[in-house]
Amino acid sequence: MTNNSKVLALKYRPQTFQDIIGQEVVTQTIKNSLNIDKIPNAYLFTGIRGVGKTTIARIVAKSLNCANGIGNVCNKCDNCDAITNSRHIDVLEMDAASKTGVDDVRDLIEFSRYGPTSAKYKIFIIDEVHMLSKQAFNALLKTLEEPPEYLKFIFATTEIKKIPITVVSRCQRFDLPRIKSLELFDFLKNVKDKENGNISEDALKLIVKLSEGSVRDALSLLDKALLSIEKNKELDLKTAQKIFGYFDKSNLIRIFETIFKGDQVQTLEIYRNIYNQGVDPKIFINDFLEMLYYFKNFEAISVGSKNFDLNDEELETIKNLSKNINTETILLFWHFTIKYLDELEIVSDQNISIEMFLIRLIHIKSFKKEDQNLKIETNINNKKEGADIIQNKDAIKQMRNIVQEEKLNPPKIDINKNKNKPQLINLNDLIRLCKTKKELQLKYELETNVNLVKFEYGRIEISFNEKLEKNFIKNLTEKLLEWTNTRWIISLSKKEGDKTIRDAKINSQKKIFENAKETEIYKKLIDKFPDAELIDVKKDD
Repeated sequence: MTNNSKVLALKYRPQTFQDIIGQEVVTQTIKNSLNIDKIPNAYLFTGIRGVGKTTIARIVAKSLNCANGIGNVCNKCDNCDAITNSRHIDVLEMDAASKTGVDDVRDLIEFSRYGPTSAKYKIFIIDEVHMLSKQAFNALLKTLEEPPEYLKFIFATTEIKKIPITVVSRCQRFDLPRIKSLELFDFLKNVKDKENGNISEDALKLIVKLSEGSVRDALSLLDKALLSIEKNKELDLKTAQKIFGYFDKSNLIRIFETIFKGDQVQTLEIYRNIYNQGVDPKIFINDFLEMLYYFKNFEAISVGSKNFDLNDEELETIKNLSKNINTETILLFWHFTIKYLDELEIVSDQNISIEMFLIRLIHIKSFKKEDQNLKIETNINNKKEGADIIQNKDAIKQMRNIVQEEKLNPPKIDINKNKNKPQLINLNDLIRLCKTKKELQLKYELETNVNLVKFEYGRIEISFNEKLEKNFIKNLTEKLLEWTNTRWIISLSKKEGDKTIRDAKINSQKKIFENAKETEIYKKLIDKFPDAELIDVKKDD
């Protein structure tokens, strides 16, 4: 493969510290430590995909082993050339995503007992190191703390929180930030010129936005853009939007305009045009939230060529529209949209759901301020006694996901009525009841985000993860009172609790797969068809 035939992400991969963009602080720190021969036992690079973690790891390996001395990268000597092409015998690269077990790490440690063959240092580069198992990390600890003088570790990860603190503390950690938009734009413009590509600046700005600060993603998108250009034609913004499945933000601004006008027909027509372009519903909602941010903070957004989210015309339109929209409405829309994201996860037809979402927004906007006596609950633990009773029943129906009515007089419980109410023995009974009552959101939360500690009639003790919907306990308590005519106590426990229903099912399925792989018939099939893959296991009735 010639250099010209390589994809751009490989062709323009940095080979020296000077070639790296956006990581000046990191590279300068590393160079200073190399120059004074103060080299740590292990480096740890963390950051999002495509910001230079593995690239810097390879350059560090070349700097340590270059024939011209530590700190130099000539890219000409045998060591530099071999490391660049991933064939140096003393520089071992391992993908922890595919080799996660303790046996893999033990093999690595055993290999480290022998000194380097042709280089000064033996270097282990472990990518996605957070994928290693707990046992693998434990096996690595001793060697990591007191390695031989000739041995160096370089770790790269996108999930720093998943790495044990005992490992992190034994490394020199470097946090690689996202590449700044303007810096990435200049880099892409330079690459485009070198490749003789005819791409407009607006199209390049779109690539910068979609890459989200990742150089590799940006180069991959630019590669795709260059391949789509016909000879002697320029790739403009509209064509780029079609190529990348990204809809025109001006259409989203028009949706806001029609919502505020109360024009339901026009709102749905614009959305359907966006949907027909192949835009994913979840992307639409996330962009909708982003647009709400712009409407709220338009004064802080500069209008100029350096903006990579919106063009100048779109920013001016937002500025003009914002003058007639009060802050309360924007915040109300934001809160409602955030709540709607949960709903979007459980509906079967997301397209129809979004249309109903837009219709509800139009109705919310139509409520007169003086007719609303609404209280948006911002903190479930911060309720005020004696709050005003909400009187607008129509508003309650439209805004049931974001507005809650204060109940000053709890209903009296008739014990005799309990005989005809459902008897809940365990969590599965409760989940089935939620399904029967079509409370799908509660069912989803119970299955996915709740760890059961104790269940008895009238009392549930749980722990939960950070994804649990904030009004879950309040909503569940109200529903249980309605369904059973009994006031239930739902308390939070410091205990870890059982696995979630969802995790338990996943583990059960995994065990079934593992057992299947131990059967003679599976082993015989794999011997005969080594490339075969086990997809599903079904039990005989």
